Amino acid sequence: MAATGLHVLLANPRGFCAGVDRAVATVERALALYGPPVYVRHEIVHNKQIVEGLRRKGAIFVEDLADVPPNAPTIFSAHGVSKAVEREAAARGLDVIDATCPLVRKVHKQAQRYAERGYDILVIGHAEHVEVIGTVGQIPGAVHVIARIEDIDDVVVRDADRVAFVTQTTLSVGDTRDVIAALRRRFPNIVGPDTRDICYATHNRQMAVLDLARRAELILVVGSGNSSNSNRLREIGERAGVPSFLVERPAAIDPAWLADVATIGLTAGASVPEVLVEEAIARLRSIRPVTLESLDGIVEDIEFRLPAKLLDNAAAAIP
Repeated sequence: MAATGLHVLLANPRGFCAGVDRAVATVERALALYGPPVYVRHEIVHNKQIVEGLRRKGAIFVEDLADVPPNAPTIFSAHGVSKAVEREAAARGLDVIDATCPLVRKVHKQAQRYAERGYDILVIGHAEHVEVIGTVGQIPGAVHVIARIEDIDDVVVRDADRVAFVTQTTLSVGDTRDVIAALRRRFPNIVGPDTRDICYATHNRQMAVLDLARRAELILVVGSGNSSNSNRLREIGERAGVPSFLVERPAAIDPAWLADVATIGLTAGASVPEVLVEEAIARLRSIRPVTLESLDGIVEDIEFRLPAKLLDNAAAAIP
């Protein structure tokens, strides 16, 4: 008997955001201008296929600047770095190209302004995440990291009337909103950005998953296991009551997941190229006949300029 068809709903927006696009383009442009090797502190973005592709072109990824030769071209990842890392790079004479996402840099500047005015800063996020480590290291003065509402009671500040918060850009918007509401209950005069100011790409992709959850019986999220934003997309689908799976490689899609399912939703994290979505569709087609429907969604037309050092007028000075 012929296999029944599978209706695949494509989320919009999905995949690459402007910050990721800029970061990947930064490494590719640096390789073209300097020639390999170019050193990158940490994975430029959290996507294994992207990192492996850049490694094949001559990028060398390191976690410690001590592994970078003196004066070598060195790129800071999209997640940002601490002031201590910036100082170490300068002391070693490294030729730094900063690919920090402009929206992460915006968080740094917000926190720094509050700290300079004597506020205790609460960073909402996961303490072990590279973005949060960089953000904490950019803030002068008192800083505290909280991941959950339950963490708030343990926070001790110098002045309850001078408290500010900033957030990791890849969190669940809903969870972040709940944490901020709890912070406002404890610190009525707390100041900080609106949840809509966290990251346009995070917000848009999470709203698109909620749209999928209203229509699909199962959700597939293409993304790496170490990608915070991809993991949040899967969690949001699951919390909406729809079985949801994170798929690092399309070959990992298990036909058993699709049993008795007629309609699935397909999306991708902000660090995932569209080619992996296309490969996921091909994998689904190898299992069942597929019809595609691209859902309406927010059209993202934001673009971020490459670091100034890599622009044409600056690049001419590179020997």
